[in-house]
Amino acid sequence: MAWQGIEGHDAVVAQFVAAFARDRVAGSYLFIGPAGIGKSTFAKKLAKSLLCESLQDGLEPCGVCASCVQADAGSHPDIDTVEKPAERATIPLETFIGDPEHRMREGLCWRLLLRPALGGRKVAIILDADYLSAEAANCLLKTLEEPADRAVIILVGTALERQLPTIRSRCQIVRFRPLTADNGAIVRRILQAEAVLATQPIDAATLQACAEACDGSLHRARLLLDPALTAFRNRLFALLAVRPLHGVELARETSALVDAAGKDAPPRRARLKVVLEYAIEFFRTALRHDLTAALPADAATADAIKAWASGIDEPAEEAVEALQHTLNALESIDRNANLTILIDAWTAFLERPSFAQSS
Repeated sequence: MAWQGIEGHDAVVAQFVAAFARDRVAGSYLFIGPAGIGKSTFAKKLAKSLLCESLQDGLEPCGVCASCVQADAGSHPDIDTVEKPAERATIPLETFIGDPEHRMREGLCWRLLLRPALGGRKVAIILDADYLSAEAANCLLKTLEEPADRAVIILVGTALERQLPTIRSRCQIVRFRPLTADNGAIVRRILQAEAVLATQPIDAATLQACAEACDGSLHRARLLLDPALTAFRNRLFALLAVRPLHGVELARETSALVDAAGKDAPPRRARLKVVLEYAIEFFRTALRHDLTAALPADAATADAIKAWASGIDEPAEEAVEALQHTLNALESIDRNANLTILIDAWTAFLERPSFAQSS
């Protein structure tokens, strides 16, 4: 049975069960793994277990004590969760040490020094650890070096390379693997269990394709089930295959798709991420085709790849450059780049006449 409803991370559960049984729970952890595979959910479930008043074997919380009830409601006084504000590029310094008028009298570091309100521990969960500013990370170091008694700090990030070496060295690293077991069976099972699928049924073939294409990320899987994005994939491949590429048309249609997500920044950024990930898929497939002559089973995609390659003298070199530029654009989204300018710059690069077209 999945631990507290979390599937696919049994090895990590076993690691914490063993540590707890030996009373060896560390003061600080760094959860690392791809986005959307359940690291944040795991951190919150772990906090609930560590604070449960009637904990059962296997780190199973009772679910009915005052601590569990408040943990489920998101109102537990001893569980402190911080994350990057949607409008900011990084987690601000004041999150940890308070604003200039209340330095070290507010903020996460100060709250961790307070006595637990209900039990014997305090748990801090720092989501979006990839976006710790250098100042904020440095302020956090002292707390990581000398955590309050029985306090547990959990940082959640996607890659070790995105964390400061000083942060990495002070945390026990826990690696989470993508949910790709059994060709996406775990992702498919979770998606099937979600309420949205009960009201908007999705055929088995679409669900299977989504589970296999999401790279083990539930967040990406949910986006891929968006009919607008699914339809845009084939359109994007067709636009990328045209030589010479019509950059203005590609920018206009991409912008229209992003604008349809509404005015809020997070869903707009999420949509553009998926578009760029589709483009990365296209260029990787094109590179593989040039090097090995392999083509995808999907006829529409195969035709687009062949059309793209036939219009370029150096397909491999072009694919590598397009891949790098698209990866850079994808990274710029997380740095809160202006999406309109980013789309224009990305499409302008792809449109450039850097390689002579075959005659």
